[in-house]
Amino acid sequence: MKIYNTMTRKKEELSPINGKKVNIYACGPTVYNLIHVGNARQLCVFDVLRRYLKYRGYEVNYIQNFTDVDDKIIRIANEKGVSPFEHAEAMTKEYFTDAHGLNITDADIHPKATESIGIILDMVKTLIDKGFAYQSGGDVYFAANKYPEYGKLSHMPLDELKEGASQRVDSGEQKRDPMDFAVWKAAKEGEPYWESPYGKGRPGWHIECSAMSSHFVGGTLDIHGGGADLIFPHHENEIAQSECANGYPLANIWMHNGMLNVDNRKMSKSKGNFFLVRELAEKFGYEPVRFMLLQAQYRAQLNYTVEVMESAVASLGRLKNCKSALEKAIEGAAEGGASEKAMQICENRRRQFIEAMDDDLNTADGITAVFELVREINTELLDENVTKGSLEALYKTFCELTDVLGIIYEKTEEIPAEILELVEKRKEARKNKDFALADSIRDEIAAKGYIVEETRQGTNIKKA
Repeated sequence: MKIYNTMTRKKEELSPINGKKVNIYACGPTVYNLIHVGNARQLCVFDVLRRYLKYRGYEVNYIQNFTDVDDKIIRIANEKGVSPFEHAEAMTKEYFTDAHGLNITDADIHPKATESIGIILDMVKTLIDKGFAYQSGGDVYFAANKYPEYGKLSHMPLDELKEGASQRVDSGEQKRDPMDFAVWKAAKEGEPYWESPYGKGRPGWHIECSAMSSHFVGGTLDIHGGGADLIFPHHENEIAQSECANGYPLANIWMHNGMLNVDNRKMSKSKGNFFLVRELAEKFGYEPVRFMLLQAQYRAQLNYTVEVMESAVASLGRLKNCKSALEKAIEGAAEGGASEKAMQICENRRRQFIEAMDDDLNTADGITAVFELVREINTELLDENVTKGSLEALYKTFCELTDVLGIIYEKTEEIPAEILELVEKRKEARKNKDFALADSIRDEIAAKGYIVEETRQGTNIKKA
């Protein structure tokens, strides 16, 4: 498998440090609000990466943190009249509601900043002892000029970095250089704090992930990732402080997903085109949201529109109809083993899928392989002589590939007994050639919000 490495700007073969075990760290959310659709893209991309690596026989250790103390958390908590810890805990629970709705598998470890203060302070001390960080008042800053390779991930000229940094200096900061960044922040009035050798305070944002990843992995990561918006300054700063403190590379591969636009414009609250996952799920369901986020290669810029979501709903409908038709056909198929043709179809589509996913996790082409399989399955379903073994082989391959992508998982809504009774009456009317009555019953079913379709495999009932 080859993955595009942001550090080297080229695709590199995945060569895990520990044989078949892959250590992955992906930066998690700051839990101040419900997750938005941009957050969800990263979640889905790294969930599929994890699923695919396991599918290919790797053992995966996946770490995703929660930033649960932060300026935004404190501000919103104060507005609501609750403690920052209460607000962060409530938003963390809401995160899992949306993540599980998107079929995201929980990380092996979900460390929180507030539960990692000890290891964070240990790293701060190491940086000070080695001369890479300094105390200024109650703050502690990393001295960026002490790390000659600063900027190697973002590939930005140092002059540009310095110019941007000088514009981000907050009032009250006592840095020696605008490029320096806080690893420990003195607590302000009314803020939560922890005792430290530098006074009451809390961690800087960047130090959290450095401390957590080194603590839970204890060496270089195989893959570190997140959204492209994290390349600078977050990941750049992580590299600097981690490598200065630990003396070894933070990660071998840096993997970043592209940003998400809405109607061809950058998503922004000020532009009124900002969408929470919860809002889209209420309108379309979680399953189409996940499908939409995976239908483009992860590094490509993805554009959200209502039409794109409606297309995702229709595409999922095709997949579900194929799966349902296969299940019904298997029930009534003649006994017999899998034909050579069926096995060849499975082999071809599995190979096509693996080639796509091995090429920098190309889920777009992976989904194409699934739809090629669907086309061939539909052709096989028209063959009156197709055997149960053939259908079962096709079904197994269909489920195998869609499970790696995690794209078909919502339970089909149970059809009400009233509708099922009407369907049986319609069948009886058709059997008696009373087509006027059958049409009348069909219209009654439609008025209640359901559609009845007759196929060679039997009667399909679905919501309109």
